[in-house]
Amino acid sequence: MAKVTLRYWAALRAAAGIPEEVVDAGTLAEALAAARSAHSGSARFAAVLDICAVVVDGTPAGSRDPAGIVLRDGTAVELLPPFAGGSSPDR
Repeated sequence: MAKVTLRYWAALRAAAGIPEEVVDAGTLAEALAAARSAHSGSARFAAVLDICAVVVDGTPAGSRDPAGIVLRDGTAVELLPPFAGGSSPDR
């Protein structure tokens, strides 16, 4: 198992109540399971986590199988919920 830092952004950070946490995980699937377990009392956290883009040490995980993404000590996993932006239509 590796010590992995999970970084929560935007709505996921709000649902978690913390910006990041360290979990023990050997794969991305294990890290995501640890996050779910740590926040099992929050339905909002689980719902937002399900729609997050995942970036592992600067590389998007994309559609790769999380069980096949091996993590090492010090790996940073960014969990990015979708967001909208831009100017209002009446501008």
